[in-house]
Amino acid sequence: MSTFLRTIEFLALSLWLGSDVFLSFVVAPGAFHLLRSRDQAGALVGFSLTRMHLGGMLCGVLFLLARLLRTRTFATDVTAPAICVAAMILLTGISQYTVSARMAALRVQMGSIQATASGSPLLAEFTRLHGISVALESAVLLAGFAALYLLVREVSTPN
Repeated sequence: MSTFLRTIEFLALSLWLGSDVFLSFVVAPGAFHLLRSRDQAGALVGFSLTRMHLGGMLCGVLFLLARLLRTRTFATDVTAPAICVAAMILLTGISQYTVSARMAALRVQMGSIQATASGSPLLAEFTRLHGISVALESAVLLAGFAALYLLVREVSTPN
Protein backbone atom coordinates (compact mmCIF):
# COMPACT_ATOMS: atom_id res chain seq x y z
CA MET A 1 0.00 0.00 0.00
CA SER A 2 2.91 2.34 0.73
CA THR A 3 4.19 2.04 -2.84
CA PHE A 4 0.72 2.75 -4.22
CA LEU A 5 0.36 5.88 -2.07
CA ARG A 6 3.87 7.05 -3.01
CA THR A 7 2.87 6.59 -6.66
CA ILE A 8 -0.23 8.74 -6.05
CA GLU A 9 2.04 11.47 -4.62
CA PHE A 10 4.26 11.44 -7.70
CA LEU A 11 1.32 11.19 -10.08
CA ALA A 12 -0.60 14.08 -8.49
CA LEU A 13 2.43 16.36 -8.50
CA SER A 14 3.44 15.37 -12.03
CA LEU A 15 -0.05 15.92 -13.45
CA TRP A 16 -0.18 19.38 -11.89
CA LEU A 17 3.26 20.36 -13.13
CA GLY A 18 2.60 18.91 -16.58
CA SER A 19 -0.66 20.80 -16.97
CA ASP A 20 0.99 24.04 -15.85
CA VAL A 21 3.86 23.65 -18.31
CA PHE A 22 1.50 22.68 -21.14
CA LEU A 23 -0.81 25.63 -20.54
CA SER A 24 2.03 28.11 -20.16
CA PHE A 25 4.18 27.02 -23.08
CA VAL A 26 1.73 25.44 -25.54
CA VAL A 27 -1.91 26.45 -25.03
CA ALA A 28 -1.48 30.16 -24.21
CA PRO A 29 1.05 30.99 -26.94
CA GLY A 30 -0.87 28.84 -29.43
CA ALA A 31 -4.17 30.53 -28.65
CA PHE A 32 -2.72 34.00 -29.16
CA HIS A 33 -0.99 32.88 -32.37
CA LEU A 34 -3.87 30.99 -33.99
CA LEU A 35 -7.11 32.65 -32.93
CA ARG A 36 -8.50 35.65 -34.79
CA SER A 37 -8.72 38.02 -31.88
CA ARG A 38 -6.95 38.60 -28.58
CA ASP A 39 -10.37 38.47 -26.91
CA GLN A 40 -10.98 34.92 -28.20
CA ALA A 41 -7.48 33.83 -27.21
CA GLY A 42 -7.87 35.37 -23.77
CA ALA A 43 -11.21 33.63 -23.29
CA LEU A 44 -9.67 30.27 -24.20
CA VAL A 45 -6.68 30.78 -21.93
CA GLY A 46 -8.91 32.01 -19.08
CA PHE A 47 -11.17 28.97 -19.43
CA SER A 48 -8.16 26.64 -19.51
CA LEU A 49 -6.48 28.39 -16.59
CA THR A 50 -9.56 28.01 -14.40
CA ARG A 51 -9.75 24.28 -15.15
CA MET A 52 -6.01 23.90 -14.55
CA HIS A 53 -6.23 25.77 -11.24
CA LEU A 54 -9.10 23.63 -9.98
CA GLY A 55 -7.43 20.42 -11.15
CA GLY A 56 -4.12 21.52 -9.65
CA MET A 57 -5.61 22.27 -6.26
CA LEU A 58 -7.33 18.87 -6.35
CA CYS A 59 -4.00 17.23 -7.21
CA GLY A 60 -2.37 19.09 -4.32
CA VAL A 61 -4.97 17.89 -1.83
CA LEU A 62 -4.65 14.36 -3.22
CA PHE A 63 -0.86 14.59 -2.80
CA LEU A 64 -1.18 15.68 0.84
CA LEU A 65 -3.85 13.07 1.58
CA ALA A 66 -1.81 10.23 0.04
CA ARG A 67 1.18 11.39 2.06
CA LEU A 68 -0.86 11.44 5.25
CA LEU A 69 -2.32 7.97 4.60
CA ARG A 70 1.11 6.56 3.75
CA THR A 71 2.87 7.85 6.86
CA ARG A 72 -0.15 7.91 9.22
CA THR A 73 1.16 11.07 10.89
CA PHE A 74 0.54 14.79 10.44
CA ALA A 75 4.29 15.37 10.87
CA THR A 76 4.72 14.40 7.23
CA ASP A 77 2.80 17.54 6.26
CA VAL A 78 5.59 19.72 7.60
CA THR A 79 8.28 18.14 5.44
CA ALA A 80 9.77 20.18 2.59
CA PRO A 81 7.83 18.49 -0.26
CA ALA A 82 4.52 18.88 1.57
CA ILE A 83 5.24 22.52 2.40
CA CYS A 84 6.01 23.19 -1.28
CA VAL A 85 2.72 21.58 -2.32
CA ALA A 86 0.79 23.49 0.34
CA ALA A 87 2.37 26.71 -0.98
CA MET A 88 1.32 25.70 -4.51
CA ILE A 89 -2.27 25.24 -3.34
CA LEU A 90 -2.25 28.59 -1.54
CA LEU A 91 -0.72 30.52 -4.47
CA THR A 92 -3.10 28.87 -6.93
CA GLY A 93 -6.07 29.74 -4.74
CA ILE A 94 -4.94 33.37 -4.56
CA SER A 95 -4.48 33.45 -8.31
CA GLN A 96 -7.85 31.87 -9.07
CA TYR A 97 -10.09 33.51 -6.50
CA THR A 98 -8.60 36.99 -6.32
CA VAL A 99 -6.45 37.86 -9.33
CA SER A 100 -8.32 35.89 -12.03
CA ALA A 101 -11.68 36.94 -10.58
CA ARG A 102 -10.70 40.62 -10.73
CA MET A 103 -9.37 40.18 -14.27
CA ALA A 104 -12.66 38.57 -15.35
CA ALA A 105 -14.62 41.47 -13.88
CA LEU A 106 -12.42 43.95 -15.75
CA ARG A 107 -12.94 41.99 -18.98
CA VAL A 108 -16.68 42.36 -18.55
CA GLN A 109 -16.36 46.09 -17.85
CA MET A 110 -14.19 46.64 -20.93
CA GLY A 111 -16.32 44.49 -23.20
CA SER A 112 -13.32 43.90 -25.45
CA ILE A 113 -9.71 44.05 -24.31
CA GLN A 114 -8.61 44.34 -27.92
CA ALA A 115 -10.87 47.35 -28.55
CA THR A 116 -10.05 49.14 -25.29
CA ALA A 117 -7.96 52.30 -25.68
CA SER A 118 -4.34 51.81 -24.64
CA GLY A 119 -4.57 54.65 -22.10
CA SER A 120 -7.59 53.19 -20.32
CA PRO A 121 -7.19 52.78 -16.54
CA LEU A 122 -9.18 49.53 -16.81
CA LEU A 123 -6.67 48.15 -19.30
CA ALA A 124 -3.77 49.34 -17.12
CA GLU A 125 -5.25 47.52 -14.12
CA PHE A 126 -5.86 44.40 -16.23
CA THR A 127 -2.23 44.46 -17.41
CA ARG A 128 -1.00 44.88 -13.83
CA LEU A 129 -3.12 41.94 -12.67
CA HIS A 130 -1.90 39.86 -15.60
CA GLY A 131 1.66 40.44 -14.42
CA ILE A 132 0.70 39.30 -10.92
CA SER A 133 -1.00 36.24 -12.41
CA VAL A 134 2.13 35.31 -14.37
CA ALA A 135 4.29 35.80 -11.25
CA LEU A 136 1.99 33.58 -9.17
CA GLU A 137 1.96 30.89 -11.86
CA SER A 138 5.75 31.04 -12.07
CA ALA A 139 6.01 30.67 -8.30
CA VAL A 140 3.68 27.65 -8.41
CA LEU A 141 5.81 26.08 -11.11
CA LEU A 142 9.06 26.69 -9.19
CA ALA A 143 7.56 25.34 -5.96
CA GLY A 144 6.36 22.29 -7.91
CA PHE A 145 9.80 21.62 -9.35
CA ALA A 146 11.28 22.00 -5.86
CA ALA A 147 8.66 19.59 -4.45
CA LEU A 148 9.39 17.05 -7.17
CA TYR A 149 13.15 17.27 -6.58
CA LEU A 150 12.67 16.94 -2.81
CA LEU A 151 10.28 14.03 -3.28
CA VAL A 152 12.77 12.17 -5.46
CA ARG A 153 15.56 12.91 -3.00
CA GLU A 154 13.36 11.66 -0.17
CA VAL A 155 12.76 8.36 -1.97
CA SER A 156 16.39 7.87 -2.99
CA THR A 157 17.80 8.63 0.48
CA PRO A 158 18.25 5.40 2.44
CA ASN A 159 16.48 5.31 5.82
